[in-house]
Amino acid sequence: MNLQGGQDWNEVIIRKKAPSASQAKSTKAVDAARASGAPVETVKKFSAGKNVNSGPGKDAAKLDRETEELHHDRVPLELKKRIQQGRMDKKLTQAQLGQLINEKPQVIQEYESGKAIPAGPILSKLSRVLGVQLSAKPGKK
Repeated sequence: MNLQGGQDWNEVIIRKKAPSASQAKSTKAVDAARASGAPVETVKKFSAGKNVNSGPGKDAAKLDRETEELHHDRVPLELKKRIQQGRMDKKLTQAQLGQLINEKPQVIQEYESGKAIPAGPILSKLSRVLGVQLSAKPGKK
């Protein structure tokens, strides 16, 4: 009596899918490979992930050679006083003035505190709404 009944008893091998690149690089996978004695290759990359063409010395030397003081123009004292006075004469809040010229109230606040970098289009809108001649250049009225 044949109990095998025509069964194929050959060895069956089940293979797992190879790990993806990110899985193979994970700390867990590297630790498992080290524990099992598998070879692990580590490579330290210089400036990996950075788009750097030169060392820090190049820009530092260029700044050292620079003699002109570099800064952004700010709203002159005279201009910010004219903006504040014009707004007060019209009895507007900073928020209302900002709404009239389609700008955020923070823009008006920055102009009046002198922190803003003067922009021609904003100054022309302020001039039109306030009825005051405004210019970023000192000396012009």
